[in-house]
Amino acid sequence: MVIDFTKMEEKCLPNFKGGEKEYNAKMFDDEYNKIMKGRLIPGASIGFHTHTENCEVIYVIEGNGTMINDEGSDKVEAGKCYYCPKGQGHSLVNDSDKDLIFFAVVAKV
Repeated sequence: MVIDFTKMEEKCLPNFKGGEKEYNAKMFDDEYNKIMKGRLIPGASIGFHTHTENCEVIYVIEGNGTMINDEGSDKVEAGKCYYCPKGQGHSLVNDSDKDLIFFAVVAKV
């Protein structure tokens, strides 16, 4: 199956999971996974949340930011992949002056 994000409408999700500003995303969703192409403008974030029932993989395409998790924080940039296992909490912050663009996959149980 090919998922064509270029033909999807981008949805604006203000203060997503309690984050700052807005999370903009193009989303594919079925019974197994949620696959998203996300964009955070400068100063925006996805609020801290815990994956109690699933895991998430985030691959940064453009830009850079900070991933905050239960153990601290890590800088992320284009080409880096972040894995949030089941039971762990995390937040993604665009603390740069350019858009942070990424793919995210959330497995469904």
